[in-house]
Amino acid sequence: MLEIKNLNLHYGVIHALKDISLTVNDGEIVTLIGANGAGKTSTLRTISGLEKATDGEILLDGESIMQVPAPKRVAMGISQVPEGRRIFPDMTVLENLEMGAYLRKDKEGVKEDMEMVYGRFPILGVRKKQLAGTLSGGEQQMLAMGRALMSRPKILLLDEPSMGLAPILVQEIFNIIKVINATGTTVLLVEQNANMALSIADRGYVIETGSIVLSGTGKELAQSPAVRKAYLGG
Repeated sequence: MLEIKNLNLHYGVIHALKDISLTVNDGEIVTLIGANGAGKTSTLRTISGLEKATDGEILLDGESIMQVPAPKRVAMGISQVPEGRRIFPDMTVLENLEMGAYLRKDKEGVKEDMEMVYGRFPILGVRKKQLAGTLSGGEQQMLAMGRALMSRPKILLLDEPSMGLAPILVQEIFNIIKVINATGTTVLLVEQNANMALSIADRGYVIETGSIVLSGTGKELAQSPAVRKAYLGG
C-alpha cells in the first residue's frame, strides 16, 4: 500500500532523513522504532505531507504522492495521529471528531463513522459535549485516534500513542490499535515503547540518526541482541 524509496529530508543544513526506504503492505501493522531524534516523527510528517522531502519517492497504491499537498493526502487515505495528540482544546469532543471528517461529503457515512468511533471509544460518546481540553491524557489520545478515523483512512500513521500514559492505559491503547487494524485499517506506528510496538507489529524497522539500520518481523526484531540491548533493556 505504501512504499518509500530513498527518501531524504533536510532542515536547513541538517540532513534529518538519509535514503529512507520502507514498505507497508495492505492490512499490516508496521512499526518504526529508534531513539529520540532518530527521525521517526520526521518520517511520518513527510509521508503525510507536513514536511517536504528533499528527494526520493513516496508511493500510495503505486501512485507517487510527492507533489500532493497534505489535505489531498488525507482525502487519498492517509491520516496521522500526531505526537502530543494535538486535539483542539477549546472545541468539544464532537466538534473535534467532526473536524476529522472535514473533507468528506457523505453525510450518512460520516454519521455511521461517528457511531463507530463512539462504539470503539465509549467514553467519547459520554463526553461528546465536553471541551476536549478538559479530558484526561488517555481520553485525549482516544479522541485524537477517533478524529483520525473519521477521515476513513486506508493507512493510519500513529506517532507515540503511549506517550505520557499510565501503564494500564498503554495496554488499552495498544489493544485498540489491534482492533483498528483487524477491522481493515493498515497501521504505521512510531512508538518509544519498543516492547509494546514489536509485540503487535507484523514487521518493523529500526532507525538511527536518520537511516534505517535493521528490519524484520516484529518477532525477529524483539529477539535481536542489538535491538534488545538498545531498546528493550536486555
